[in-house]
Amino acid sequence: MSKPTYSFTTPIYYVNAAPHLGTAYTTIAADTVARYQRMNGCDVAFVTGLDEHGQKVAETGEKNGMTPQEWCDSMVPAFKETWDMLDITYTDFVRTTEERQTRTVQKFWTDLYEKGYLYKSAYEGWYCVHEETYYAENDLEKNEEGEFVCPDCHRPVRRASGEENWFFKLSEFQEPLLKFYEEHPEFIRPETRKNEIVTFVKGGLQDLSISRSTFDWGIPLPFDEGHVCYVWADALLAYLTGIGYADPEREGEFERRWPMQYHFVGKDITRFHCVIWPAMLMAAGLPITGTVFGHGFLLVGGEKMSKSKGNGIKPADLVEVFGVDAYRYYFMSDVRFGADGNISIERMTQVYNADLANTWGNLCSRVFNMVGKYFDGKVPAVPAEFADAPNPLKDIADALYEKYDACMADVNFTDAAAAAQELASRVNLYVEESAPWNLAKSEETQGELAFVLYNAAEACRILALFFAPFMPNTSAEVFRRLSLGAIEEVDDIKAASVWGQLPAGNDVEKGDPLFPRLDVKDIQL
Repeated sequence: MSKPTYSFTTPIYYVNAAPHLGTAYTTIAADTVARYQRMNGCDVAFVTGLDEHGQKVAETGEKNGMTPQEWCDSMVPAFKETWDMLDITYTDFVRTTEERQTRTVQKFWTDLYEKGYLYKSAYEGWYCVHEETYYAENDLEKNEEGEFVCPDCHRPVRRASGEENWFFKLSEFQEPLLKFYEEHPEFIRPETRKNEIVTFVKGGLQDLSISRSTFDWGIPLPFDEGHVCYVWADALLAYLTGIGYADPEREGEFERRWPMQYHFVGKDITRFHCVIWPAMLMAAGLPITGTVFGHGFLLVGGEKMSKSKGNGIKPADLVEVFGVDAYRYYFMSDVRFGADGNISIERMTQVYNADLANTWGNLCSRVFNMVGKYFDGKVPAVPAEFADAPNPLKDIADALYEKYDACMADVNFTDAAAAAQELASRVNLYVEESAPWNLAKSEETQGELAFVLYNAAEACRILALFFAPFMPNTSAEVFRRLSLGAIEEVDDIKAASVWGQLPAGNDVEKGDPLFPRLDVKDIQL
């Protein structure tokens, strides 16, 4: 029987900005979903990539003495190396300068042209090169010098007067979009984003310029080759390219995977994904993605991170201090997905020590050490007389899949991690209550000692499964120390997490601490 598909995207990131904590946050979230849904038996498509066209890219390349293509090529390693460092398991990395993206874009817009959704006209208004966005004058702000500035990045805008563009009839989709939002309340999440989008659309939609004719760094429109596709009308379509749209070498894949379950984006680009994108899909007669999830910003001292404010810490800086798995765990567990999150080294260290060093890491160390000390490093067999004995760990573990799965289906990473931590904390308490070190003193309690340490070790096995989407390397190491198979091969976590599957007699390796404690005073960034 074929696996069910589970498909989703990050944004197609802008090539001019190297990966930062914000882009890493979105990408780790998507990877956490990818890893879990693979373990849950799904055929996963996880699409990411780079948006490489537009006026700003061409100008930046020129400033750096390169052609636009050379500039884009020079930026690709920064992304791929960062995603490799963070153990990101994307299935497709789409560059908008690839031939396959050209094929997608030209096929899509030719279809809409033939259906009568495009028309040619002169544009009158304002354009922000940095945001690659057109604005009506009443949408702009003014700076201290009285210049019109972009409402998003606050840079001066340029007058775009008389440029001939092709326009998409976005205004025709106001009522269809409002009806769609009402019939599909899950489409825009969280709810605060939905309210903003509905209010915006109710205010009226203007037709959208989808081409430029004053520069040539973009995909030519086949029905008017003096025009290149405007950046958003290009980049959004990479989501289709990543699952085989118009690709003769991937026949049938697009039909199998579309519509996707999710687009994961930052809240600053929800308007493009929740207004322009579904209108484009409606015009094309294609189904619409299940949910656009617009997560919040990462804040340092209450301000969004930016280089100009001096608070733009790089992912590699934090990985060097905390390690990849702890980095991933912190951002998924402590920063609730959907809300803005205040981050700090102090808080990151606190979570690291409390959840990982003191709870999960300490649990593995003490249990594996005691198995080594009392049972010669072999998983003890549970004596027959304890087969039906009360087992508080089994009770929690038996309920864990349903609770965790519901959280992950809802992309509620914080509560999914908390559900696993609840079991980890209970195992530590169980060890304290059972006091194996006292049970080991008497021959009469050897059976109970075996029962207690089997339970604790089995709980570690199950915890490794549920921590794997967050901390894949640590979970793989716990499986290795328990002489189990490759955790990456688990494709039915519900069945794999049923209690009692840790084989008695397996070698158990003590190993070094998984998460050595950190002192925030020793961290230099």
